[in-house]
Amino acid sequence: MAKKKRNTPPVGGATPSPRPAPVAPPPAASPVARQTGGPTGATGLPLPTEVLKGDWTVALLALMMFLAPALGVPNELMLQDTLKSIVVSFAVLAAALFFFWNQRNRDTALRWHALVWLPLMLTLYALGSMVWSHTYLAGVEAIRWFIFTLIVWLGLNTLDRERMPLLAWGIHTGAFVASLWTALQFWTDMSFFPQGPNPASTFVNRNFFAEFLVCTLPFSVWLLVRARNSATVALLAFSLGFNLVAMFMTGTRSALLALLALAVVTPVILWRYRGQLAFKGWESGTRILAAGVLLISVLGLGLISTGNPKLIEENRLEGRGLNALERSFARAKSMTQTEEYTERSFSVRWVMWKATGRIIHQRPLTGVGAGAWEVDIPLYQDEGSQLETDYYVHNEILQLLAEYGLVGWIFLLALVAYLLRAAWRTWGLQATSDEREEGLLRAVTLAGLLAFLIVSNAGFPWRMASTGALFALFLAILAASDARLAQRGWTAAARLPWKPVFSQVAAVTAMGCLALASFITQQAAASESLIVRATKIALLVSQSGDYNNPKWIPQREEMLRLIEEGIAINQHYRKITPMVADELAKWGDWKNAVWIWESVLGSRPYVAAIMTNVARGYAQMGEPDKSMAMLERAKKIQANAPSVRSLEVILLSRNGNEPKALAIAREDINAGKYDYDMVNTGFVLAMRAQDWDLAIKSIELRTKGWPATKADGDAKIGNAWIGKGNVAKAMEYFRAALAATPPEQRQAMLNGIPPGLWPQLQK
Repeated sequence: MAKKKRNTPPVGGATPSPRPAPVAPPPAASPVARQTGGPTGATGLPLPTEVLKGDWTVALLALMMFLAPALGVPNELMLQDTLKSIVVSFAVLAAALFFFWNQRNRDTALRWHALVWLPLMLTLYALGSMVWSHTYLAGVEAIRWFIFTLIVWLGLNTLDRERMPLLAWGIHTGAFVASLWTALQFWTDMSFFPQGPNPASTFVNRNFFAEFLVCTLPFSVWLLVRARNSATVALLAFSLGFNLVAMFMTGTRSALLALLALAVVTPVILWRYRGQLAFKGWESGTRILAAGVLLISVLGLGLISTGNPKLIEENRLEGRGLNALERSFARAKSMTQTEEYTERSFSVRWVMWKATGRIIHQRPLTGVGAGAWEVDIPLYQDEGSQLETDYYVHNEILQLLAEYGLVGWIFLLALVAYLLRAAWRTWGLQATSDEREEGLLRAVTLAGLLAFLIVSNAGFPWRMASTGALFALFLAILAASDARLAQRGWTAAARLPWKPVFSQVAAVTAMGCLALASFITQQAAASESLIVRATKIALLVSQSGDYNNPKWIPQREEMLRLIEEGIAINQHYRKITPMVADELAKWGDWKNAVWIWESVLGSRPYVAAIMTNVARGYAQMGEPDKSMAMLERAKKIQANAPSVRSLEVILLSRNGNEPKALAIAREDINAGKYDYDMVNTGFVLAMRAQDWDLAIKSIELRTKGWPATKADGDAKIGNAWIGKGNVAKAMEYFRAALAATPPEQRQAMLNGIPPGLWPQLQK
């Protein structure tokens, strides 16, 4: 009998073994297979199967999803997400190297999918925007989307259903270890990982952790309902409950909204594909075990009170609750209290979103360039507003459209259209057991994507290494499933012609990328370490309260050396570098403060607050021309920003135009538009003009906004009451000032009080 070669491609480029050609399609072919003419792609040629033999890709991706959330930096010398980015980048590049090496002799096609074009398109745009926009930030974006593209393509070619549990276990266990760190931070105030708003696990910020965790829950549920061994069922039920409690500990509202959506869709998914679930065959004891362990885990662990002093104080001030369940309920309730919600985090986001909307309206085609939102956003803010402490929009959709313009629109619309079509197709997968198994996997993945897209509207998970990698894997799972289902249309998988030389060149390229990644990692680690060490020294000296003491000269010299070397490596760490300059300004070292601020302006040229700092520095150094030039530059960006207005008041008063300076100060202070410098200068000008009420109001506002200045503020208010002729009232404030002053600083405080009152104060 004549022989034909196999229609399915070989694994690892091996010579295909012959088999009899099929005469007719199998009788159990699914409706999808019948519609597409069998397991073939859009061209009618057979689609390759997943690469299986000798391939480590899925194992490496699973290891990546375990290590990225589980690992953290135990000190402040490296940012937490820098480490996570290193883990993801090296894991993906290593997976690519092993994949191409394993396929070095392959001469048959691999898979391609329309989804791969989407991140690849953003990669190319980012590379192009390096030419005309912010080169460094666009380069970072290009690398990010390149790694994303590689994850999608590798997953498309290797993620078969049999290896999906391995990946799911990697995702689940990574989330569990991250949750364990969170619980320890919540219950015992474990401070092994430096962080901001805690409990944040290894993510710096608790919102970042919660946004990641909620996206992993569908895979945890998938593992649970497919488990057959009672011990495994109990383990998964406990760990799922534990992860839920850890998320409740954060009180992150976007994650709670995503969880609510999952609570609606997950039962529908489980009912729709109930025939594929192992729990359908569980004994009654196993079912009771699973439900009991899950319920006891959530309720029992969720009622344990926090031992973290920061969270206890947070509860005292804001009533957020002392245990995980209380915090989740309190935070969920706060979303229904419109006034409280809009006055806090939402109001800040709303300022950013409105400014971003202006970018989208004014730059609809080109955008501002990949990664350049934080550079250009000051140009688009409301007149008089000044929000320069955020580096992302806290809405990934808006940031994508603002930075990528038309390309961003294409990406977004194509992605949404694909996901809607994928959901529709998934719902119809019921004809055979294989289709139902495929449908369950796809539905779980789509549920994870739903949670991901919800949190993307209030944060920036696309830019966080762990969550961004999870996003890419979601798309890879769907793309690989499309290939197995051999669906037709613009979203179909396709054949990618391949030759051995392609694998060989790609393997060499992967090695080159690993070398480049090693260099970038070394540079990033060195730069962050130098800058953070300099910042810690600066803060240590400032906290002494005696920063001009000669004993600090060696530390100050070391600090300047470190910051100079760090900036020489990378001048783009805007979050950290200005902190050193701010401390130098407190010490009166304006020369060094100015050059550090100016290094930041070289990377972020439109930050009005830093421009005004530089102008103040030049004014202090006796260079009024440079100071006025910087003021004019700041006024072109935000003429009515508080920092710009306060600088104008300072320069007017120094140039002898105190009446105009006082008029501006009075107008802004009475209107509630002020910063620290404005109320300080307003007090001085008001005292000189004997406007005692304005002087008192200025310091009261300063004390309210900056409570650490209360002792000094009480002394100043006391002097204003002396001016008003009310000595008794003044004495109340003077006594309060002295009571709050440490003994070693008491004389300095007395020097600011009329000497004639000292005897009465010392009684």
